[in-house]
Amino acid sequence: MEYKVIPFVASIQNNGNSKQSAQQLEDIIKAQSNEGWKYIRLESVSTFVQPESGCFGFGGKPGFSTSHQMIVFSK
Repeated sequence: MEYKVIPFVASIQNNGNSKQSAQQLEDIIKAQSNEGWKYIRLESVSTFVQPESGCFGFGGKPGFSTSHQMIVFSK
């Protein structure tokens, strides 16, 4: 069995709603389905971005946690 994982970042207008996000996800699922891929699920992947120390300690940036949405397909 093959797997394919695609990052998903919904982009909506300031006055938009969740329907725009849902439509974007649906469009990706339909496009991949047309290429023979079967939608499995939407996963959240969390990670920690390491801090930057900067030059001599100046301009350093603290580390932080972030998460990304990934769409999983199989064939």
